[in-house]
Amino acid sequence: MTTAPSATTTPSDQGVGPLLRAWREQRRVSQLELALRADSSARHISFVETGRSRPSEAMVLRLAEHLEVPVRERNALLLAAGYAPRFPETPLDDPALDAVREGIERLIQGYEPYPALVFDASYHVVAANRGIMMLLDGVPESLLRPPLNTMRLTLHPEGLAPRILNLPQWRGHLLEQMRRQIALRRSEQLRELYEEVAAYPVPDPQEDTGAEQDEPVPYFALPMRIEHEGRTLSFISSTATFNTPMDVTVAELAIETFLPADPATVKYLHALLP
Repeated sequence: MTTAPSATTTPSDQGVGPLLRAWREQRRVSQLELALRADSSARHISFVETGRSRPSEAMVLRLAEHLEVPVRERNALLLAAGYAPRFPETPLDDPALDAVREGIERLIQGYEPYPALVFDASYHVVAANRGIMMLLDGVPESLLRPPLNTMRLTLHPEGLAPRILNLPQWRGHLLEQMRRQIALRRSEQLRELYEEVAAYPVPDPQEDTGAEQDEPVPYFALPMRIEHEGRTLSFISSTATFNTPMDVTVAELAIETFLPADPATVKYLHALLP
């Protein structure tokens, strides 16, 4: 299990001032508001952004924290200011991350029979449980070659897309999620993936052949309704990340779990994956 580095459009040769200004403007925060958050002054923030003042290492990190700059880009800000990167990028298969790797494996296996997976900043799958592999039954081998990519697997016309009964809504949800990540991370690699999957032709979903519910299910969030072996399964997805990560690799990991959205899905999965 390895985590591929995510390309970023943040150049280190611009100087830290323009980079900080770009992040501040992207977050729609004024110089005064940022100064108040960072216990500084609008004058000092202005001097930093225009290059008239060189911020300390602590100030760069403090501003990055209040601007919610991703960990990878915090390293870029430090480099642009003339400091060494603070956050390492450790391969996920490195012994130093044994506890992380083993922990997420136990977590997603413990979630069975319900689907769960872990992916990185480029949506490459780094771990998946039996529930996910069940949903991938019948997907062509060409889409299952490493590195598996959750967006390609879901939206490709030969992947899960034809089986998703509410594909227009679920596709819209996924593309909007990617747009938010692009705005947050400013990753060229992620933008290229978005352009690829957004351009996929949209296949017609299969007919809903599942048994009718006795009573309508009151969904509390948008479900993914997917056909599996003639049955309709419904899931609500939830994504979790690590709090205050100190490593780029760990910061970019996300754990997605799929909660059954109706009793029929619960019953089916427990019978299929005891």
